[in-house]
Order: sequence, then C-alpha cells, then structure tokens
Amino acid sequence: MLTLNTKIDRADSIFAQLVLPYEMRENSRLRAALDCGEEVAIFMPRGTVLRHGDLLKSTDGRVVQIIAAHEPTYRVTCQSAQDLLRCAFHLGNRHTQTQVGDAFLRIHQDSVLKQMLEGLGAAVIEEDAPFEPEAGAYGGAGHHHGDGHFHAHGPLAPIPARQKIHRPSDSHS
Repeated sequence: MLTLNTKIDRADSIFAQLVLPYEMRENSRLRAALDCGEEVAIFMPRGTVLRHGDLLKSTDGRVVQIIAAHEPTYRVTCQSAQDLLRCAFHLGNRHTQTQVGDAFLRIHQDSVLKQMLEGLGAAVIEEDAPFEPEAGAYGGAGHHHGDGHFHAHGPLAPIPARQKIHRPSDSHS
C-alpha cells in the first residue's frame, strides 16, 4: 500500500491523482484507492485539510495530486452584493461550511438551507461541482495561483486568548 505523508509545493512528475469529496479531504488519516485501484494510506498532521491541487509525497518518493470530487451542491446567487452578504451571514450564523466564489456561494445540498436562502431572495441552483469551503477565521488559510504555486498563511484573524462579548445591557462605566 502506498503511504502518503508529506505535502509538497511542486513536483517534476505526478504518479497519480486521487479524487476525493470534501468530507474525506477533511480527514488527516484515511485509506482510499487511486483510479488504477492501488490503495493509499494518508497520514498527515491532525487538522490538515486537503485542497484541490495539493501534492502529497509517498515514503518511496512518488507524488499524488489531490483532486476535488464533484459533489451535490447548491450554487447561491442574488440580485445584489448586499443580498448575497445577507445569505453569507445567515449561513455563517448556522456554522454552514460555505465556498465563497466570484458573486456566488456554494454549499452542500440541504433542503432546509435551500428554503431559508430562497426566503432571503436568493436563486439556489443544484449542481455537481467541486466543493472548496472557506477554512474559517481560525483555520490555516492559503490560496493557489494560476502558476501552480500555493501560498499558505496563518489564521485569517488573531486568535483571542480571552474574548469579551459585549452586550447592549453591559454598563458603560
């Protein structure tokens, strides 16, 4: 069995591609099969989320490219940017994993969320598409460039040691 345990930035050659849905790409340890049928074991640091295009190197030096599988999703669009922001707010308020695209949002199919979004005036269209949700404010963020380079960054927001929640009823003394 091929063991993949190192993420790399670039490779001279790619041995194979591994197509995985997002749910499996969230697992730092898993077993899967390449298109050719060869089994692979992935052992990455806990919390690692594999993204479309990531390159993983095996213990014997072979490189496998991760491909985001097409999944049943909803593409959410609105008449205005403000309406789309309202939809994003309500999805975030429900801790819904959401992909943010150019003038659209994408989520996994869920009839309750679809009804809510349509109630907010959104157009919700079923589509099979790769799902790449945002990493979250405290997750590791990164982005791909058209030239094949990946740049990783730290958290999108500072991680507070203690967070004070301010309420309107708090005194201002």
